[in-house]
Amino acid sequence: KFLLVTTLLLSGLLHAAVLLSTGNSGRPTVAPASGLNITFDSRTMKLSWNCIENTTLSRCILIHKKDGPIEYRLRNKECSCTFREVTLHGGVTFEVHVHTSQGVFQEKMPYPNSGREGTAARNFSCFIYNADFMNCSWARGPTAPRDVQYFLSMGRREIRCPYYMKDSGTHVGCHLHNLTGLTSRNYFLVTGSSREVGIQFFDSLLDTNKIERFDPPSNVTVTCNNTQCVVRWRQPRTHQRLPYLEFRYQLHVCRENCQPDAENTLVSDTTDRSHHPHTATGTPQSLMHSCVSVGSDDRKTSSVHIYVLLILGTLVCALVLGFLFKRRLSSQLLGRLRQENRLNPGGGVCSDPPSFFQIIWEEFAGEEGKVYREEILTVKEVT
Repeated sequence: KFLLVTTLLLSGLLHAAVLLSTGNSGRPTVAPASGLNITFDSRTMKLSWNCIENTTLSRCILIHKKDGPIEYRLRNKECSCTFREVTLHGGVTFEVHVHTSQGVFQEKMPYPNSGREGTAARNFSCFIYNADFMNCSWARGPTAPRDVQYFLSMGRREIRCPYYMKDSGTHVGCHLHNLTGLTSRNYFLVTGSSREVGIQFFDSLLDTNKIERFDPPSNVTVTCNNTQCVVRWRQPRTHQRLPYLEFRYQLHVCRENCQPDAENTLVSDTTDRSHHPHTATGTPQSLMHSCVSVGSDDRKTSSVHIYVLLILGTLVCALVLGFLFKRRLSSQLLGRLRQENRLNPGGGVCSDPPSFFQIIWEEFAGEEGKVYREEILTVKEVT
């Protein structure tokens, strides 16, 4: 009888334990052990885990301190997910949730930035210039030891820096003259090493279009008439091919000051809202960093030089007028001499004058009824 009572009690307790474990659904809500073994590859941003049979749904989550959670839902028994590029130096946490017929398996994995706090590179920046060159710079971490050394890699393919700029032996910058491996959005990673302590890493995502410094327009020409001026230029060369709508040009026109060491007077400052890369039209009083001077380039010309030029011009005009006047006077004198030669065909220009003069008085006969008084003049030749 005692054995029967004991058996009944044990069976009742076992039944109650089964009910408590199954609940209303009849299956466990959380599996006792996941065994997912999460792994993360920072080079490809790929999160992987062990596959479990009878998987119906999987969720992978990246919890970013700045951007918040990034979640992907997977089906078809996938056992990995690839996240979009984000920075990792601030520390992130990964979570994986796998739903199966046996229950839900989940696992968390923190991805910390190991090393002493404050040893990572600071004030990181890059810029592209002349379309083919790029400079990156950074500063030493405030708590970094003296023997710290930094190294820069670019892209998920980890392109190494070919030439470092140094400060007291520590790498604080990088110069690249070959940008073929860069894309429109690039990942930069600065790691460090030291014999004393661990060095934290710093990573950054930079857009090529935002870090490129464009050259000024080339072949700038200005053509003016009485009513307007037309400015023409050529679109600057860039690392990546950009449409003309990406450019905006500013025309900054000044009146040139002839005084030395004096600033030019601003006449007009306009922006071409149409983004047209080739021409701009404005009034004659109306360029980006490329400058063109319209007019004289001699800024040191003084009023004394102008007076000298005026005097020289006046002298030249006087000489020309004197030469023309002298030539005209000579022509008139020569014409008179020729006329006298025609009146005296017997003698030349230098012939001797006649020895006597003969006057025919009959040619001067007076009119009838008039009496003229006649005076006789005797001319005697003295030898």
